[in-house]
Order: sequence, then structure tokens, then C-alpha cells
Amino acid sequence: MHSILAKLQAFREALRPGFCTYAEQIKENALVLAEALSKRGFRLITDGTDTHLILIDVFSSHGISGDRAQDILETIGISVNKNMIPNDTRSALSPSGIRIGTPALTTRGCTTDDMEKIAQYLDIALQNTENNDILQSL
Repeated sequence: MHSILAKLQAFREALRPGFCTYAEQIKENALVLAEALSKRGFRLITDGTDTHLILIDVFSSHGISGDRAQDILETIGISVNKNMIPNDTRSALSPSGIRIGTPALTTRGCTTDDMEKIAQYLDIALQNTENNDILQSL
């Protein structure tokens, strides 16, 4: 029963006039965020994104595991998921990658103008994983 009601609500939201604009903004935010991360030296899987998700190899770009990156970013209020990447040699519990999605950012009102700042915060946090003063300032 709950799944039927959830689908009903999702369909209702999709019928709203602003839904297409919202969906386009999600994708545009992802494209801009991916580009900003790439410029900062993050190794993006597939060299960017065609969807609302970005998959990053943080082990090769920052020398930390995906689970460690997830924990560090959580301390500064950024939610990501640890994620295995193609041909990952690390375990599923401590993979090489993280996954970032833009729907929650877009729902909270973030636009493409905010994506550079978010990329900057991600980069600073992952370069300063042991510096609590810097992490607390973000």
C-alpha cells in the first residue's frame, strides 16, 4: 500500500508545471559540479556525467578511500556515498570512489552558481582530512 501511495505522490509532483524546469536544473547542476571538480584535479569516472550523479575516484585523486571521504565530508555537512568504481581493487567496505548526486542540492535551492563553491569545499576537506580547524571552518 505504501509503495502505491508513494508512486501516486511522485506522479503528482511530475505533473506540476515546474517539474521539467526542476529536472533540467538537477542535470545542469551535475554538469557544472562535475566540471568544477575536474578542474580541481578530481578523477571523474566517465570524465563527467550525463545524469544527476557523479562518480569520483578519490583514492587516485586524493589518496583516501571512499569510506574515509564519506566520513570526512559528512563532518562538513556534505552527504555522499562511498562507491566502488569500475575495476576497483579495494573492497566494497572501503572502495576507491564516492558518488555525489545533485537532486538534494537542487531541492534546497542550489543553482549552477553554487556548484563551484561546493567543489571548493569538497577539495579543501579532502586535502585537509587531519586538520580539524580547517574542517570546522567549512
